[in-house]
Amino acid sequence: MKIIEDIKKQLNNNPDIVERQFLVNDKNVYLLFIKSTIDKTLLVHSVISPLLEHKGEVNLNVLSSSVLKVAEIENVKKDDFVRCLLRSKVLLFVDGETDALAIDMEFFPTRQPAEPPTSPTIQGPREGFTESIKTTIALMRKQLPSKHLVIKSFFVGEMSHTQVSMFYMDNLADKKIVKKIENKLKKINTDIVLDPHYLVEYIVGRPNSLFEQYGSMEKPDIVTAKLMEGRVAIAVDGSPIVITFPFVMFEDIQNSNDYYTNSHYATFIRYVRAFGIIMATVIPGVYLSLRLYHYRVVPLKYILTISATTQNLPFTPFIEVLFILILFQMLYEVSLRLPRYLGIATSIVGALVLGDTGVQAGLISPPGIIVIALSLIAVYTVPNQAPQLNIVRLVFLLLGGTLGLLGVVGGMIYFVNYLNSMNEFNAPNLAPYSPRVQQDLKDGLHKKPIPKMRKRPQSIKSNDDIRGLKSE
Repeated sequence: MKIIEDIKKQLNNNPDIVERQFLVNDKNVYLLFIKSTIDKTLLVHSVISPLLEHKGEVNLNVLSSSVLKVAEIENVKKDDFVRCLLRSKVLLFVDGETDALAIDMEFFPTRQPAEPPTSPTIQGPREGFTESIKTTIALMRKQLPSKHLVIKSFFVGEMSHTQVSMFYMDNLADKKIVKKIENKLKKINTDIVLDPHYLVEYIVGRPNSLFEQYGSMEKPDIVTAKLMEGRVAIAVDGSPIVITFPFVMFEDIQNSNDYYTNSHYATFIRYVRAFGIIMATVIPGVYLSLRLYHYRVVPLKYILTISATTQNLPFTPFIEVLFILILFQMLYEVSLRLPRYLGIATSIVGALVLGDTGVQAGLISPPGIIVIALSLIAVYTVPNQAPQLNIVRLVFLLLGGTLGLLGVVGGMIYFVNYLNSMNEFNAPNLAPYSPRVQQDLKDGLHKKPIPKMRKRPQSIKSNDDIRGLKSE
């Protein structure tokens, strides 16, 4: 059949493209499919067997309506043949007809939903998204069986034609925000999309910003909670990550475990995370500035202790602290890149051996190691912010080493002012504290019990402020 030969030629006659021909009531019927992306067992039982058993009239309408035992089938024109084939459809042709039937037989190897490695759970749901967009949609349907849940799908990428799905609640999400995100998705012009992070810089208002302007998660319960606050979620086929808009920085201080435990404990942990951000970014710069410029404000006992451990070092305090920071960062990168069993051993042995040997050799000091180690550990109290906090730490280190405490304070003022200026999708980045949103303080650093949080966050614009009053 000429059209089949043309399709195979367009696809470079790849060996996994299979053509099958059947004689059904003296009429030729052709099947064309990519064998590596379909369920061959289902094809035999739902398509091939019914065709061979059919004794009546043979045309596309009859076959689709009363012969083929499949759940999803559509009539497609010539221009869509290649697209459907690449989307794991089986094309069925009948002699004498220009159209074809596209039968859904998609089958790809995929893992089962499990607890995500990036979001370990102490209490609460342990399901996580997988790389299949169908699984992502199914898990969202399971968590949120509501008539108000809207799912819109697009195909993005000139070469990959990746399915991108957008989720929102039509009774809660701001229609202007939904339309804005939808328009940006439709205008994306790129070759390939492998992950939602490929889309972020096309959507956000400040693509060059150091700080995140979107939420990132792998758990259906977290995404569901975001949707119920009026946010929009975006998932990409091939990735277990889902991103949400609008975003406020305080989301990363919150954690799903906070809502499955005692409110008082959740409050305490949130203060610990907030302190961790300060320790991770500012403490190394403060330590360096005190050693270099403001040692008079340090108690005498501490000065004597530090002096005893830092005398005769060949490096200046600034070079020493910078060297320790780079050393630990290299060990961290090694632990990520090597196989798991080698990475853990390398990071532990490297940290112990290099750290201890460096101190004994008189190249680095114990106080410097302690300060940098505490800073590196504190970063992961808020893991989603770790990349940004690592850069901010380096900036404060440079400010503390050159301008002292004045530079550190100036840097804090600058970063707070910059974060305060970010207002993506009309959501103030530092809400509910700047600006102060009294209602949202119930789920701020201090967490109130869930029954007392009767209103949705005011810092995220939604169409219904009150929770639970409108029934399905």
